[in-house]
Amino acid sequence: MIAAAALTRDDAGAGPPPLLAARGLVKRYGATTAVAGCDLDLPERAFTTLLGPSGCGKTTILRMIGGFEVPDAGSLVLGGRSLAGVPPERRPVNTVFQSYALFPHLTVADNVAFSLRLRQRGGDVARRVARTLVDVRLGDLGHRYPHELSGGQQQRVAVARAIIAEPQLLLLDEPLSALDRKMRLHLQTELKDLQRRLQIAFVYVTHDQEEAFALSDLIVLMNEGRIVQCAAPQEIYARPANAFAADFIGGASLIPVRVRAASGGRADVDTPFGPVTAPAAAGLAPGADAVLVVRPEHLARAPGEPAVHARVTHAAYRGDRYAVEATAQGVPLRFSLAEAPAPGDTVGLVLDEARSFVTHAA
Repeated sequence: MIAAAALTRDDAGAGPPPLLAARGLVKRYGATTAVAGCDLDLPERAFTTLLGPSGCGKTTILRMIGGFEVPDAGSLVLGGRSLAGVPPERRPVNTVFQSYALFPHLTVADNVAFSLRLRQRGGDVARRVARTLVDVRLGDLGHRYPHELSGGQQQRVAVARAIIAEPQLLLLDEPLSALDRKMRLHLQTELKDLQRRLQIAFVYVTHDQEEAFALSDLIVLMNEGRIVQCAAPQEIYARPANAFAADFIGGASLIPVRVRAASGGRADVDTPFGPVTAPAAAGLAPGADAVLVVRPEHLARAPGEPAVHARVTHAAYRGDRYAVEATAQGVPLRFSLAEAPAPGDTVGLVLDEARSFVTHAA
C-alpha cells in the first residue's frame, strides 16, 4: 500500500487519530482473495471514495465496515472501538445501498423512521423525521410512497433513512449508478453539500473517476484487492503512484522511459523523443524502467520546431475542443486541439516537462 502521509500520525502521535483504522484486512471467497491485506486510515468529517475497476475489492471493504461481511484476517477500529463481533445494527454506521432498498408499502416518513425503530431509539420520532426530510429537501413529501417519487427523490429518502440515526460513518454503495447523467451530476452536488452540512464522514464506492473527483476529499484507489494510492484527488491526478493509477485516472499518455538520474523529487529520463527532466515519484533509481505520465493538457501544438511529431489516428468532438489520439514513434499519445485534425495528419507537439510526472511502471 502507498499511504497518504497526511493521514498517518507520526511516531510522536501528533495529529488527530483516524475515525476508522483498518489493519491487515483480508477477505477470501473460496480460492479468490477479494481483499489482500489492506491498511487504511479514514479521517473524521471527510468524504472518502473507494475507487477502482469492478472486482477490485472496494465494495467488499465497504461491506466489512458495515458488518455485512466478516474479515478473514485483520482488524477494524471505529472511533477507538473494535468492530470485531459487533453486528450491523449495533454499529454506529449506516449504509445507502445501490438499490435504495425502500419499503414500497411504507410512506416516505415511515421509511425514514424505520432506522430509528430498528435501533430502538426513543424520543420524538415524528419531529426527527420531519427535520431529516427537510435536511434532504423532501420536507413536503413525507406522505408519499416510493413509487410516487423520481429516482433522485428515492435516493434522498435512502440517505435520510441512513442519517436520521446520526451515525459516525455513512456508507454509500454506488447509489447514483442507476440514474441518468443529468440527475447524477445534480445529486453529486447535493450529496457533497449534505455531507458538509452534516459533518458526517461519508465512505462512497464507485468505479467512475469523474464522480470520485467531484465528490471526494480523499480517494482510495484500489486494484486487484490492494490499495494502490490513498490521497487527495489533486495528488492522485498530478502525482500518480504508478502506471495503473496514471492510466485509470484522467486518460494519460504513458511513455516508457529509462531513469538516468533521480534526486530532489526530480528525474532525468530518456524517452523516445529525447531526454526529459520532470518531477518524479520517490524510490526511482538510476537504470530503472519507469513511465512518463503526460496528461492531455501537457501536450500543445508546437509554435516552432516541434519536439514530437505525432500522426493522428482519431479525433472526437468534445464541445470546445477535439480529443485527439495519435502515435509518435509507436507511442500512443492523447491531447486536445481547438480545430479538428484528420486521421493521418501529422501534428507537431511540445511537452510541458514541468507538469508531466515520472512514476513507477508497476
